[in-house]
Amino acid sequence: MAEELGKIEKPQAETFKGSRKLYVIQLLFAGSDAPAEFIEKVNRYWLQVGEHLLAQESKVGKITRIYHEAVAFGGDEGVKVLEHWNAGSYTLVKQKVDEGAVLEATELSELADQCMDWERCLMIGFYSHQVAETVTANYREASQKRYKYISGVISESLGAGDVGLLFIREGQPVQFPPDTDVFTVAPPALDDIRRWLRERQEHHHDQDCGCSDGDDCDCGEEEGCDCGCEDSHADDASK
Repeated sequence: MAEELGKIEKPQAETFKGSRKLYVIQLLFAGSDAPAEFIEKVNRYWLQVGEHLLAQESKVGKITRIYHEAVAFGGDEGVKVLEHWNAGSYTLVKQKVDEGAVLEATELSELADQCMDWERCLMIGFYSHQVAETVTANYREASQKRYKYISGVISESLGAGDVGLLFIREGQPVQFPPDTDVFTVAPPALDDIRRWLRERQEHHHDQDCGCSDGDDCDCGEEEGCDCGCEDSHADDASK
């Protein structure tokens, strides 16, 4: 099970001598048309992530390998792709690459594209139950292949004594190698963002469904987030 840095007592460096380590960082997006308050919170999140990583590097060693969801190119080419895709993760990746870390080609474009296309189909909705089952099954199969591939890249390239970073959206089913110490970087700003999104969603929901305060809402409405944090462009970096 991955431990959360920022929420637990920091591990002692002696614990990890000789083992390979992987820090998992949740990918967050803030669209250009997002509320200024949300953009400020996301910027603070990435700043705190960088601070956490710097503190950990002083204890367990420099970061040597970087993995990034939706990036099918390694090295300088992959860094250039990130520059036009996610400013937050780009800044951290560029800094670590300049310090000697290697950005790995994390995805296989064909698998990522298949997964994204099936996901788009699921978002449309269906009249036919049979079609819904077919699309769902194909999406699950594509997802399994995609994240198995990512797991394989990490397993093959992250060597003994290496320290890696994985940038990935929350809830993605990547299986980590069993001999890897995995830590989730979860600075205070992440809780603040989750709280802000939850309150915003509840506010919009109450406005749209007309349920009065104090009543149990059974209208069945589910309001999507309009803050610009959607991952609808998560496939762009694999092109």
